[in-house]
This record gives sequence, C-alpha cells and structure tokens, in this order.
Amino acid sequence: MDLPSPSAEAISHSQQLKDIIFSAIEQEGGAISFARYMELALYCPGLGYYSAGARKFGAEGDFITAPELGNGFAYVLASALASVLAQLDESAVCFEVGAGTGALAEKMLLRLQELNQLPAQYWILEPSADLRERQQVRLQAVLQPEIYARCLWLDSPPEDSWQGVLVANEVIDALPTTRFIIEQGEIFEECVALDAKQQFSRVMRPADGLVAGAVRHVERNLKREFDEGYCSEILPQLPYWIQAIAGTMQRGAMLYIDYGYPRDEYYLPERDDGTLICHYRHRAHADYFIWPGLQDITASVDFTALAEAGVSAGFKLAGYCTQASFLLNNGLADYIADTEQNENDVARYRENQHIKKLVMPGEMGERFHCMGFSIDVDFSAAFANNDLSYRL
Repeated sequence: MDLPSPSAEAISHSQQLKDIIFSAIEQEGGAISFARYMELALYCPGLGYYSAGARKFGAEGDFITAPELGNGFAYVLASALASVLAQLDESAVCFEVGAGTGALAEKMLLRLQELNQLPAQYWILEPSADLRERQQVRLQAVLQPEIYARCLWLDSPPEDSWQGVLVANEVIDALPTTRFIIEQGEIFEECVALDAKQQFSRVMRPADGLVAGAVRHVERNLKREFDEGYCSEILPQLPYWIQAIAGTMQRGAMLYIDYGYPRDEYYLPERDDGTLICHYRHRAHADYFIWPGLQDITASVDFTALAEAGVSAGFKLAGYCTQASFLLNNGLADYIADTEQNENDVARYRENQHIKKLVMPGEMGERFHCMGFSIDVDFSAAFANNDLSYRL
C-alpha cells in the first residue's frame, strides 16, 4: 500500500492502543469480536481514532466531510429543519450527534438565526473529549455570545422527553459493526485474535443468537440465502441505538446523512467481502489492522436497516433520497443565487467547486444518501422530489 509513514510519536501512540487491544483479547479467551476491535480502535479513551488528539477532518486530516465544503450544505440542512422547528413550540431544540469539527453546528446556527428560527438550545452529543473541546473553542470564537449560550454538550442521550430536530451526518458508518461470514450454511462472526507472531489475525466463531437472527432476517427480506463464503457487515444493535438516541423525542424529526445503499444493493452477491474501508491521510485502503488509533474504519450504511430501526422506534419514515436530490429540493438553488449576487469572483468560484463535490454523481451527490423520520410533524416536504423510499 502506498501509505505515508506515521511519525515515531504516532507509532508509539498506536502501540499503546495495540497493547490495550492485546489485553482485551487475552481477557476474552483469545479473541474479541470485530465490533469490539473497531470500538477500541475508534473510541478507546485517549487513544482511539476519534478519542485522541490527531487531526482527522479537512485537508490536514484523513478525510473531508460535507460541512467543511463551504456553507451550502449547512445552509440547506438548516432550511429544511427550520420548517420542522416552525411546527414546534419555543422549547424545541436542535440535537446533533457527532459534531466533528463543529462546522455544521456553526453554520446551521447562523442560518437558523437568519431564518428567525433559532432553537431554544443546540445539543451536541460528542464521545470524543478532544473534539468536544475543539467544537467549544470554534463555536465560542465565531458565534455571538447569546447564540453560543444555547449550545449544550451532552454526556449521554437525553432521558427526559423533548421536542425538536436531530441531525447525524456521517455517524452511522462509524458505529462499531459486526462482520459475519457463511460457512457450510451456518453463520459465523468474524473475530480478532493474535497469531504466533503476536500480530492481529482473523478468526471465525459461531454467531450468537442476536447476530444470527439479524442475518437470517436480511436473507428473508432479500428472499435468498447468502452464498458459501459470503462475508459482510451488519448492525444488529442499530434499533437499540436509535431508541437510545431518540427514544425520548415526543415531537420532531430526525435526519441522517451517510454513504450506503438500500439492502438489495448493500448485499449484492458480488459484494462478498462487505463494504469496510479505512481512511488515512486521504487514502482509502482495506487493512483495518494497520496502525489502530491512527486511521478511520467505517462501513457503508444499510439504509433499509436504518428505516426499519427508525420505524420500530416509533417514527414515521419521512423520505429517503440521494444527497444531491435533498440539497436541490431544499434550497440549494437559492444558496447559489445568493452567492452569485453577494460574493466576489474568488468566493463564487470556491463555493461552486464545493457545490460540485456535494452534488455531482462522481463525488458525494449519489454516494451519500439522506433519510428522514418524523413524529407528530410534517417532514415529508423535504423529500418531495425524487424520493427513493420505494427502493427500501
């Protein structure tokens, strides 16, 4: 692989995390589930990829997310969510799960202020102490004090009932995922062990009832069994995660943006090694054992599973479409017109380049999808054009 070499300090950091993973493997009798490995690699306190202090987002990091690409993405999301906030009373909040650099929070709050639709509070649930600190510094520096005062960082999902809007951009893909494989018609779960040289290795163990049941459910839904040797990812915990995150919402809407497929595309017969991918310094590769703590590990989203989880949590599916369709349906043209009228040539060119990345099929426009849910509000207008719910 043509990957830049980490610094000696970074290698030492990764080795500390490896030692913790080695210890977990020993304590679990010689192997841990891949989901547990991914959890430690990404979220181990102080050492995991999202928990440590390494730069992750933007040109200096490992990948760029949509909120970093100009202001258009946040402009449109805020416009779409403002229509929901307008249906709620003055106690309504905006709840962002996994706020990254804080770019989306910053830009959405500024746009909601323009629309005279500021929420009573802007909640952020951020598992990384490092990212939380960066978000606080950023938002305090750019927002007016009375707007920054509305920002509240949560240590856990809200336990009391609330109303408002929830947004999660590129969150589901980073949930620790289970890897399964079919061997002689039986379902096995991929686990991580150590080989004779004390290096990480894949081993297979019979899947427990939760994993096996989730895989059989997918097979029934697809109306076919997986072939011998078929390997992929599945999130049996997704319904419980949705319930934990949003189960106390009484009125409002949820919006999820991520890359993935409807189920029949996710589990295509030829996609027989799953969708797992790693990102390191803007390079994508498949070696999830190299440098734990220094690289991102993600899996594409089964949007059919997400729809099932949201509905089982008591929400109505409001719609499902490509990112390009969602942006174009919710005011991107207005944003482009405003940029053309009020910005100089350099700013217009920069924003046009960003917008192309957001909507072009070869960029993020069709690889990323948006899915909305509602409870006691109307959120369907945001998906009025090119709704792909029928494909789920």
